Amino acid sequence: MTTGVQQVDSPRRALSPSRAADFMQCPLLYRYRTIDRLPEAPTEAAVRGTVVHAVLERLYDLPATERTLEQACAMVEPQWQELLDREPRVRALFGADADRDDAVAEALTGWLASARTLLGKYFDLEDPTRLEPEACELRVEVDLENGLVLRGIVDRLDVAPTGEMRVVDYKTGRAPSQAFETKALFQMRFYALVLWRMRGEVPRLLQLVYLGSGEILRYAPDEGDLLATERKVKALWDAIERNRAAGDWRPRPGRMCSWCDHKAICPSFGGTPPPLPLETPVVREPVEVPGLDE
Repeated sequence: MTTGVQQVDSPRRALSPSRAADFMQCPLLYRYRTIDRLPEAPTEAAVRGTVVHAVLERLYDLPATERTLEQACAMVEPQWQELLDREPRVRALFGADADRDDAVAEALTGWLASARTLLGKYFDLEDPTRLEPEACELRVEVDLENGLVLRGIVDRLDVAPTGEMRVVDYKTGRAPSQAFETKALFQMRFYALVLWRMRGEVPRLLQLVYLGSGEILRYAPDEGDLLATERKVKALWDAIERNRAAGDWRPRPGRMCSWCDHKAICPSFGGTPPPLPLETPVVREPVEVPGLDE
């Protein structure tokens, strides 16, 4: 016997390393980005990261002999133009919708040159003619036994003929101090956990490539590391669920507040958060844009 009521599947509960980091940094920031979906103005640094990521992805689409620094640098401006077409929100950075005066044109030229400088540092660190990645900008996703979905985008996955995996992530900033390495590696352990649960093999090496300072941070995880990461991720989600149920998203002021787009509506700076949406279903992850979420 039917009741006449349409059954609607519950939304999948999902978490990415970026949103997990948001919650650890500031629960209110997590709310604004994930529940309210408030817009944020892209920065020159973030958009440069997106362009550099796109160039490195497409570089590995080429035959090995064509993966040169000159070819990579030639890709920068076309990738910038493609981003302009795909992401209207970046148009305001250099007055892309207006006639450019000399100052604006000079600023854009310098910005494009800075992206090429980062690519030059990449070629100092790795020889792309000697690498054959299994995938670039690989979307990974796995369901945990508690119903939580872990997902993310891996910049590059290298797999040896014998099956060992190396997970590579590009950062266009500088390498962190030793005191902040653990925080930087959380994202990589998150990806390693997802790949382990997907493929049944612990990645042999996690590699963070910092183009801003020309350094590589490497870490070899083991099952104990990934089990600890899984426990941490589950505990984070339990905390997110408790906050959602209570409607309690308190700010956590810190040094990153200076770069936050939402200070005007943050209680820590005298602002008032907007009302929560009338219906707050189980929090779902927004689609991430590679680079802009770095």
